[in-house]
Amino acid sequence: MSTALYRLGRFAARRPWTVLGIWFVIAAIVIVSSATGGKEFEDTFTVPGLDSDEALVLLEEAQSDEAGVSAQIIVASTDADSTIVEQPSQVEAVRADFASLDDVIGVTPAQFSPDGTVALLRVRYPATAQLSVETLEDLKELQAELDGSNDLQIEASGELFFTFEEPETGTGEMIGIVAAIVILLVAFSSVIAMGLPIGTALFGLALGVSAMGLINYLLDIPSWAPQMAAMVGIGVGIDYALFLVTRHREYLSQGMTVEESVGRAVATAGQAVIFAGGTVVIAILGLAVAGIPFMTAAGVATSLVVLIMVVAAVTLLPAFLGVAGHKINGIRASRRRVINPGISPRWEAWGAHVSRHAWKYAVGVTAGLLMLSAPVLALELGFPDDGNLPEDRTERQAFDLTTEAFGVGFSGPLLIAVDTGGDAELIIQLAAAVEADDNIAAVQASAPAAGSNVVTLLAYPYTSPQDAETYETVQRLRADVFPTVVGADQRAHIGGQTASFGDVGNQIEQRLPWFISAVVFLSFFLLTGVFRSPIVALKAAILNLLSIGAAYGVLVMVFQWGWGIELLGLQETVPIVSFIPMFMFAILFGLSMDYEVFLLSRVREEYVQSGNNDQSVIHGIASTARVITSAALIMISVFGGFVLGPDPAIKMVGLGLATAIFVDATIVRIILVPATMKLMGDFNWWIPAWLDRLIPEIDIEGDSALPAPEFEVALVDDASLASEPALV
Repeated sequence: MSTALYRLGRFAARRPWTVLGIWFVIAAIVIVSSATGGKEFEDTFTVPGLDSDEALVLLEEAQSDEAGVSAQIIVASTDADSTIVEQPSQVEAVRADFASLDDVIGVTPAQFSPDGTVALLRVRYPATAQLSVETLEDLKELQAELDGSNDLQIEASGELFFTFEEPETGTGEMIGIVAAIVILLVAFSSVIAMGLPIGTALFGLALGVSAMGLINYLLDIPSWAPQMAAMVGIGVGIDYALFLVTRHREYLSQGMTVEESVGRAVATAGQAVIFAGGTVVIAILGLAVAGIPFMTAAGVATSLVVLIMVVAAVTLLPAFLGVAGHKINGIRASRRRVINPGISPRWEAWGAHVSRHAWKYAVGVTAGLLMLSAPVLALELGFPDDGNLPEDRTERQAFDLTTEAFGVGFSGPLLIAVDTGGDAELIIQLAAAVEADDNIAAVQASAPAAGSNVVTLLAYPYTSPQDAETYETVQRLRADVFPTVVGADQRAHIGGQTASFGDVGNQIEQRLPWFISAVVFLSFFLLTGVFRSPIVALKAAILNLLSIGAAYGVLVMVFQWGWGIELLGLQETVPIVSFIPMFMFAILFGLSMDYEVFLLSRVREEYVQSGNNDQSVIHGIASTARVITSAALIMISVFGGFVLGPDPAIKMVGLGLATAIFVDATIVRIILVPATMKLMGDFNWWIPAWLDRLIPEIDIEGDSALPAPEFEVALVDDASLASEPALV
């Protein structure tokens, strides 16, 4: 493969405008097609086979109005001299206004709170397939128009918001890009060398995110997937380009021609990029193990962006490098004074220092990571409710008004779909049995769906939707109440948003160990083949688990225990969103493999040549630590920028990924890896003879199969070889 990549790199550098033209044509076709005919994103938490999905299926079969989504409208009076219950005509006018909206199939009569201060209306819509983002926009526009008029406060929330509300984007991406610009300028001391990784990543991101609108016809991609993919895509796109640019500048410093340097950079660092990116893609696609459609679709979308970044790194970036030529080292840099970005004396000294104190670092750092990971034992999965949104959002205002007037459980009622089998008494008996539960405040029954025996009960808990006790109530009703009331020829299922979130979280908890085992085993197998050492592969898997465990621990400390939660713009603790641990594991395990591959490929290269384990480790640190720490700082900045977003789920992902990258690229790769490799000595590279014969030979660097390099005349002098760029 290295020979093919070498030729690809040389071709791109020799014919850059041809390659750039192909990329721009493809990008234009995809972006225009997506903008004009792409399918809109929508969110659904239903999973085939789960009880919450069975409730939806039952309602759809009966063509019940409750089979679609709904929105809750809260009406309160701003007149201090009267309550809303004293203004029935005003409430009825609001009800008529919302009933006149497109797509609305009905609005329930007003339900007044016991103190008469708040009226609650439920706006019913058909199935999400018949709706669009404009449906939500119309409702929000009417809500904003009515709010404040006629001494009324009008707020809105509900499933419609969750289904079609698109996450805010832009802030996190911009913070990451600005930070990357600063870091790359310091690392490269060249505007052009800085701009190429940024440009490549942005180009690939635009293409990847645009393509999601087309792929959405095949998979129902959730609305938050583009933001998640952008978070990962920007990071890996800049990182992969950074690795290639660094290697290219190194070859230029040796006097190679631009075309030769680009070809060799693609054949060596490019091959490592393909392997590392492939590992990320495989790990993320492993989300399919969970058997949850929306997670599988989000994994495919994110993997697509990563794959595009890999392809851009080995095709688009070489074309940019060919256009830049020797100006990659700065516009004023002459062909005779090329910066040498090779071995760093400072990092070499650090590697030697760790080697001399290997036991202290190995024991101390491992103990610290275990302590940081300990809170994961208290991990609680759930889903934040509207009470965690910013106070200026209408959903938060509706939540607060509902909680104060009706009780916190009225924000997320349990929807019980019942097929009575023609027994009219069943609904009365079941409603009484459900209301007898200690955590149910009230139960309401609807009329049977036309032409069927399907009836809907709305059960309002005393606890909030995100409270763990609410889902415990769901499980208790299913296990204890329904079997005693519902007969063999009758059916009862609990659906709705709250039950769906709980069912998804429960399935993830069951599948998570299998998923982790599958990803760890696959990475162990791949690293054994690359480095021909089961010891190195096993150690890498264990250290990656420590990095991810530390990230999980930080999430628990911040979001569940509330340590510094005010700094993130949240007022109270929230449960960890059920799908985030699995999604984080897939991304982080793949990204950790990136740094492991780039570090150990240099270590093994030196060990094969010298046979000296200690010196090989020091050499690997000295030649890769600068680029790894630069790449990590970019990743941390990108992920950290998303912590500023309003969505608690995005905050969790941003903080978790930033923490894990910081731990992995600094504490693990720069301290723990060299310390443990020093202690294990030549045993690092031991492999049983039978396994050595069984696994194929994989040359991750790929330079052994390349032809002799082409040099330009007198491009390097001693002064330039002695120079060293600024360190990050």
